[in-house]
Amino acid sequence: MPAHSHFTLLKAARLIDTAREAVQEQAAILLEGNTVRQIGTAETVHAPDGASAQEIDYGDATILPGLVDSHVHLNGIGDGRAGDELATLPDEVLTVQAAENARRHLYSGVTTLRDCGAKHRTTFLLREAVEMGIVPAPRLILAGRPIAIIGGHLSYFGTTATGVDECRAAVRQLIKEGADFIKITATGGSTRTSHPLRPSFNVEELSALCEEAHRFGKHAAAHCVSSQGMVNSLDAGIDTIIHGVHKDPDGADTYRPDIAERIAEQGVFVNPTLGQGLARIRMLEDMESLTDGQQAELDTFRENSEARMDHFARMRDAGVVMAAGSDSAWSHYPMGDYQTDIEAHAMAGMSNMEAIVSATRDAARSCCVDSLVGTLEPGKQADLLVVNGNPLDDLAALRQIADVFLAGSRIDRQDFI
Repeated sequence: MPAHSHFTLLKAARLIDTAREAVQEQAAILLEGNTVRQIGTAETVHAPDGASAQEIDYGDATILPGLVDSHVHLNGIGDGRAGDELATLPDEVLTVQAAENARRHLYSGVTTLRDCGAKHRTTFLLREAVEMGIVPAPRLILAGRPIAIIGGHLSYFGTTATGVDECRAAVRQLIKEGADFIKITATGGSTRTSHPLRPSFNVEELSALCEEAHRFGKHAAAHCVSSQGMVNSLDAGIDTIIHGVHKDPDGADTYRPDIAERIAEQGVFVNPTLGQGLARIRMLEDMESLTDGQQAELDTFRENSEARMDHFARMRDAGVVMAAGSDSAWSHYPMGDYQTDIEAHAMAGMSNMEAIVSATRDAARSCCVDSLVGTLEPGKQADLLVVNGNPLDDLAALRQIADVFLAGSRIDRQDFI
């Protein structure tokens, strides 16, 4: 045992084992530096002979892996403004906003996040600040700028490509700058100049983007809010489909079992982002009175949410792995509330255990970091969330945070400097 080893022993009424989808009662977990060393019960887990350990007994609390949010936009504000408007803010302001969002997510229990598209180099600059110890943040998995067609969804963030050669060049440039994965807008979206119900890139261009990402050992995730966008992305060899919306060009919600079967067969993850709609529904429902426009918006969100949850359940039945990811702070969904997305997974038919797994183990798999995080196992990073109560009985317990640990370090959640 190295003389510099530092041990921390945590005890609680239970530990959620997301690797096996099981519960360890009267749990104890021993951390050695930044990694997990041993898991068991209070009777079986101890520091090595001759070593001392800081011990914390949380009583009737639950220990679980730190949450993994597979879809955020760190530049976002969550105040309802469109991305087109967001992109008009100076990069310096957006970098500060990204730092604030990262801190909010960390303090709320998210220890790993994947940013799915930011303006220019703002998130890369944030990572530099985090590495220098200037600001706190979860583990950052960054795409940098998303790749879009001219005028396409998120094109205002800084990278557009036309044709195979420009697509390959865009991937290479992002990887040179430090991108951990490649985010592709395979259909339009909320961007005002885009066409959400139609594909953007053609299959040849999408294939070039995916092939180039894979050649450098990176994964690729595609924004898809129409059925044909999903088909094209599957043809191209995508790794994760974001949103995964079954919609026809005329806007009809037509579930496509053939697409779900292909997703499952190819081992592609789906990040359904149900929480964003649920967050807006709850916000509108909490208002004392609604204008006619707000009532119409609420009716539309409810209708869309019902269709999305139905399709979610049918995709799961087809064997598709649904990895949680909030899509905050886009639209009206501020960061620091990943719990709403987890609750939406349960509302769509998952058990509480399955919803937690989707936000830990399966989200980590989609982000290609499951060898490090997403489950609590010896040798993995000591990223933990401790909550009061039992989220397997009531997911609201995920909001009752006792402590957050990142790489074995207890986060000071009162530090707002």
